[in-house]
Amino acid sequence: MEVVNAIGRRKSAVARVYLSEGTGKITINKKDINQYFPSAILQYVVRQPLQLLEAAEKYDIKANLDGGGYTGQSQALRLAIARALVKVNEEDKKALKDQGFLTRDSRAVERKKPGQPKARRRFQFSKR
Repeated sequence: MEVVNAIGRRKSAVARVYLSEGTGKITINKKDINQYFPSAILQYVVRQPLQLLEAAEKYDIKANLDGGGYTGQSQALRLAIARALVKVNEEDKKALKDQGFLTRDSRAVERKKPGQPKARRRFQFSKR
């Protein structure tokens, strides 16, 4: 099997994934996943598509993460891994789609408007 690559985005985070056959090693920005995401919850989020397909020990994953915070990065990485797994095996698409791993979450921060302190918050109204 050749190297399969895919991209995932969430908020302002971008994840580029390179999937190849291997032993289940996940490397993010040249660091191990346990070192990059010390939180067990974020590690779980990243591994969700692999655990669903029971392919956790089948593939090695190299990822480049850029932008955003750690939650956005972990969710972008989950999307990229799911897309790469679909490229490897098209039959897995339905299972991943049913769990919502192939859906790009398009929510992002709303821009601040001029003449207001925040995006929707307005300065306090004074009648007199």
